Amino acid sequence: MIVKLYGAQRCHKTKYYQEFFLSKDIEFIFLDVEKNSKHAEELRKLYENQKLNFPTITIGEKKLRNPSDEELNKWIDKLT
Repeated sequence: MIVKLYGAQRCHKTKYYQEFFLSKDIEFIFLDVEKNSKHAEELRKLYENQKLNFPTITIGEKKLRNPSDEELNKWIDKLT
């Protein structure tokens, strides 16, 4: 299952999730929505309001908007 992190390099929460995944040795794809308009458009399509709601993490079909560690761990446990 593919883990994607939509965010911006300048965002402290995005950096937090990057470190979170690295510390747990989880492969993920970081998609910077400020540096790449294609990634921004992909993120907009995930939400009805078409806003850049970041950080957003997708795990397969599951979408997590700024999840707590507990919520994120729950979904990561399903990966293993």
